[in-house]
Amino acid sequence: MTAEPAPSVRSRDLIVAAACGACVALMVGAAYAAVPLYDWFCRATGWNGTTQVAMSAPSGTLDRTITVRFDANLGPGLPWRFQPERNSIQVKLGEVVTVNYHVINETARDITASAAYNVTPLSMGAYFSKINCFCFTEQRMKAGEKRDMPVVFYIDPALAKNADGADVNTITLSYTFYPQREPSRPVADNAPARAPGRVY
Repeated sequence: MTAEPAPSVRSRDLIVAAACGACVALMVGAAYAAVPLYDWFCRATGWNGTTQVAMSAPSGTLDRTITVRFDANLGPGLPWRFQPERNSIQVKLGEVVTVNYHVINETARDITASAAYNVTPLSMGAYFSKINCFCFTEQRMKAGEKRDMPVVFYIDPALAKNADGADVNTITLSYTFYPQREPSRPVADNAPARAPGRVY
């Protein structure tokens, strides 16, 4: 006849099982939180070329100028035409600038896409501030639609005080549009419309 395990052994097993369960729950929670936490960290520090979001313009400008280049790319499977209105401009530190990107949906169907972005050199992300940008939200383009999408930005005058930015004369702002999966339509939405007053 097998003896019952001692109470101390059973309680130890329960503690180990509870610790394992808590560890698994913690890992699952960390996995879900990793993306928003990383996004917050990049926005707060400018890490990996992530630009800043500004609510208003800076108090003044400096004479130092930076060449800002504009880059436009499309992700696989997105049949749009996407290009900046200008390839580059000269910008004073603290000067608020608006630049448009021209977008055309070259298909016969509506398409939704969102834009990923960064600046190079990557260290300049902390000084490149956007007041308004089409990249903040998803963009839905109707079939054949043409649209100018503005980005309003400035380069923080604090760059002049940073020794690492003393040799930076050019910043490239790059966008890539990626198609977004369309939500599935209910079956009833796909059914042909019925004429009123008829019995089927």
